[in-house]
Amino acid sequence: MNETAAVRKVIQEYIDACRAGSVERLQAIFHPDALMSGYMRGQYLMGSPQPFYEAVRGAPAPAAGGADYRAEITSVEVSGPVASVTLKEKGYLGMNFTDFFHLAKVDGEWKIISKTFNPE
Repeated sequence: MNETAAVRKVIQEYIDACRAGSVERLQAIFHPDALMSGYMRGQYLMGSPQPFYEAVRGAPAPAAGGADYRAEITSVEVSGPVASVTLKEKGYLGMNFTDFFHLAKVDGEWKIISKTFNPE
């Protein structure tokens, strides 16, 4: 598998884990020291993905609740052991998002090291 396909696979797992409401699957693809930042209800947030995991854990999974969750990878850029991905989400946790992910190949595995998000 080429590196672009490997990065896409990680982001597809993010999409599938969000759809299933699986915090465990999300934790497996985020680096333990990952950062998350973005705007929520007009307030800038920055820190670990833990609040995101808690939101996922506390909400009904789109797959179980019949929510119309859709996500599309709109760009992937790989440069050696680092990558950047843009994802457009519709209907996730009741909102639409543009997400910017940065990934790094750590110990032979692609991991999400940061996510910046903006609800639309």
